[in-house]
Amino acid sequence: MASAPKGLLFGTAGVPFSSEDDSSLAGIERIRVLGLDCQEIEFVNGVKMSLDTAAKVREKAARLGVRLSVHAPYHINFNSENPGIRLASRERLLKTARIGAACGAASAVFHAAFYGKDTPETAYATVKRELAAVQSIVRSERLGITLRVETMGKRAQFGSLDEVLALCRDVDGLQPCLDFSHLYAREGKVNSYREFERVLSKVARKLGPRSLRNVHIHIAGIHFGDKGEIKHLNLEETPFRYDEWLQALRDLGVEGLVICESPNLEGDAVMLKKLYNAQAAK
Repeated sequence: MASAPKGLLFGTAGVPFSSEDDSSLAGIERIRVLGLDCQEIEFVNGVKMSLDTAAKVREKAARLGVRLSVHAPYHINFNSENPGIRLASRERLLKTARIGAACGAASAVFHAAFYGKDTPETAYATVKRELAAVQSIVRSERLGITLRVETMGKRAQFGSLDEVLALCRDVDGLQPCLDFSHLYAREGKVNSYREFERVLSKVARKLGPRSLRNVHIHIAGIHFGDKGEIKHLNLEETPFRYDEWLQALRDLGVEGLVICESPNLEGDAVMLKKLYNAQAAK
């Protein structure tokens, strides 16, 4: 497993649009040229990378000093009433973890479930059982990759901050992916320095202070309504107070990866890194 990053590293969800082509290898090269630090490899439509390509990705990322994570397919629902879908969800997450580990990725991010007809409490019990089984296999295979359950932006989706943190306490080895855009959309708040600080302080309180020294964060501008997230937007097109958010990260000594998911993919990632560094210079 890759060592925990020092400081806050910035990168993109997927291959930067300005890359020579849409391959992960080209994306890693472009990340370094842009002055960014990390890339999340998107397996959201299926894990189609071969072990041979994964080995090449691992070598190039290590040589260029680019940190990697991976994102599992969207078609995962550990709370489905259909046992076949739950089993397929296990296999999709495990395949992500296996190929991610072969790439040298430190983390595998995933969306856990939908509530469906169940209460949040019933869904939680099912998701916890399923993830404990997956995590047992990850440990037995010594994959050396951290599974990260993402906070979700739609209220029909399992993944409030409290649910994610509780899962990470109940399932050994599981860690959060803190999507601040999703938190904002789901709650209609979490958009001020004080609220960002409260979220981060809750993470440290529930998972221990060291949890803030190896985070995985998603960020984008976001449009939302009564049911939560609608779509991602560029940061400057929304009222999200990313300058206060960056300051809260700095003040609490947060370290780890910040993955930008806005439509202006590398543009917003570069902007955030420059703003973060400018804040440090004040």
